[in-house]
Amino acid sequence: MLFLAATIYTSNSYAQVFYGPYRQEGEIGVSIGAANYFGDINTRAKFNRVKPAASLFYRKNFGNYIAARLGFSFAQVGYSDIYNTHNEYMQRRNLSFNSNIWELALQGDFNFFRFLPGEPGLNFTPYVTLGVGAFSYDPYAYLQGQKYFLRPLGTEGQYPPPNSTEPKVKTYSPIALSVPVGVGVKYALNSRFNIGAEILYRFTTTDYLDDVSGVYPDRSVFPDNADGTPSIAAQLSDRSYEIGTPIGIKGRQRGNSQQKDHFMTGSIFITFNLQSYRCPTAN
Repeated sequence: MLFLAATIYTSNSYAQVFYGPYRQEGEIGVSIGAANYFGDINTRAKFNRVKPAASLFYRKNFGNYIAARLGFSFAQVGYSDIYNTHNEYMQRRNLSFNSNIWELALQGDFNFFRFLPGEPGLNFTPYVTLGVGAFSYDPYAYLQGQKYFLRPLGTEGQYPPPNSTEPKVKTYSPIALSVPVGVGVKYALNSRFNIGAEILYRFTTTDYLDDVSGVYPDRSVFPDNADGTPSIAAQLSDRSYEIGTPIGIKGRQRGNSQQKDHFMTGSIFITFNLQSYRCPTAN
């Protein structure tokens, strides 16, 4: 972004992108694709549970090589321990989640080739992109066919009862920051429309995208229901009972708090070029 700002400041005249009597002001685009999550449940970066993703964005061109982009994106992510066949402990842990992510991001794009839609020989380029964003997420899981949002339940002991002697675990926010890094290619069909493909990897500031981070809490932080049955929070905190002997002993590792969760998207897009008319210079 610093490079982008310096380029705009030192070369304002270069920001005029012309094709014939028209100036290319920017692009409005839409993309569709797939999303995948990496974190405490998907530790081996598997791609066997991709989910849908889409975005709307505006790209402002500053010359033929550099652009700034503001985008609003949706991605659905999720994973389950049933896929962790390489690790017996993780399979016995038996956790799962899904989450809908809504992200607003500002990115800087750099084209490797001069890109001028409608000009022969200048209608294709690979590019790289880097930015910063903020996104909302709210992990949920299903128990006996019923959907439950996990954050309000405090599955790692975030909400102990008032009389509990157990230390309270810090709660997590439904908002986090992201750093999107990616590569793509785009091709100008004509002076008006472009198509392309892009892969974006998001580094994030949260380890709770999947509601898993630290250790199992003491069972006492989840008081039983009035009828003596385990609370929903207790059942979703340690789900190992569904397939065998429970493993959720106080202090035993539930996740890896030393690493943040990440997600990525792969998409194809189409953009519409915004143009302004330049009056021809009189001879």
